[in-house]
Amino acid sequence: MYRRLLKLPQQPKRSFFLWGPRQVGKTFLLEHTYPQTPLISLLLSEELAQFKVRPGRLRERMRELNTKFVLIDEVQKVPELLDEIHYLIEKEHMVFGLCGSSARKLKKTHANLLGGRAIRHELFSLTSFELGKEFDLVRFVNRGGLPAVYPDAQYRQLHKAYCSDYLKEEIFDEGLVRKLAPFSQFLEFAALSDTKVLSFETFARDTGVSGPTIRGYFDILNDTLIGRYLPAYVHRPKRKIVTSPKFYFTDLSVVNYFAQRGEIQSRSELFGKAFENWVHHELTAFLSYYERSERLSYWRVHQGPEVDFIVGFMKVAIEAKATSNVHMDHLKGLRELAVCYPELKNRYVISLESSSRRTDDGVTILSVGDFIKRLWSEKLF
Repeated sequence: MYRRLLKLPQQPKRSFFLWGPRQVGKTFLLEHTYPQTPLISLLLSEELAQFKVRPGRLRERMRELNTKFVLIDEVQKVPELLDEIHYLIEKEHMVFGLCGSSARKLKKTHANLLGGRAIRHELFSLTSFELGKEFDLVRFVNRGGLPAVYPDAQYRQLHKAYCSDYLKEEIFDEGLVRKLAPFSQFLEFAALSDTKVLSFETFARDTGVSGPTIRGYFDILNDTLIGRYLPAYVHRPKRKIVTSPKFYFTDLSVVNYFAQRGEIQSRSELFGKAFENWVHHELTAFLSYYERSERLSYWRVHQGPEVDFIVGFMKVAIEAKATSNVHMDHLKGLRELAVCYPELKNRYVISLESSSRRTDDGVTILSVGDFIKRLWSEKLF
């Protein structure tokens, strides 16, 4: 059992959503945080069937349970329940812990998202801090951070099962796409493009699917929490910059399976891409768990240098370089950025170098270990 960084209130006074990709441990966290609280699981066929037929049954169930606080797992499976939940919050002052792996169906059906009456929490795959002494970078980039997968030697079979279940249960069974075959082919192209700037037109040309459909497919990945957009930094541009977003899958298990990667060796080209995905994962989880207001973005000059991550309004700039020898070429983006934004003070390169150092012009080269320590002790920014 891994100790998770996300802290849910022990005695919640307000209802909350707990979102996260499949199998990151949402239900486990709820059950261990609230062991005495009734849980209604819509994964159970009998529960799902009765609430689909009669959502109002929830009011009766609450009276039977004789409680003011209840947990509902996979709430997105019955969007109509949210109207009942809204009523019970307003009229009966009840509190709900609502768990789900996709907001897509709720948005598609214009479901009641409780209009600010519920706090939003998000749970991610395991972070380096949560893994502690068990964290191994090479293992992580090959296995991903799903709690049931990371420690298992049969991780490839688990990757296949996870992705197959995702396609069937999250996509096809929920009716998010009309035909599964084009979406499956799209996933292969999307996985190969992980960490890259998106070009919907290029995807459309390569897959034979229209640009608007490709954009819709990426929105599905975002809404089902299997991936997320990284926007371009466009505040006060000093140069002609790229404005299209990047896209990162939220767990490397999905990328590795759909991109058909074999064993990823340290310092290989694939390792470099996976390393950047891992840095993105750590930064995203940190900002969420520590309730930081800064947003994450990237910066790229048109046909010019790029910086992988910008935190806030040029608070911090970060490059991810999976090399044990950071040299001048690796610093081009950070140096160009400092010229365009002289107010930028903190520039980092996260690398495989054995120890950290600082260049003459103020760029800090961090080892993986020092990056982890500084980030999770809130000393990186």
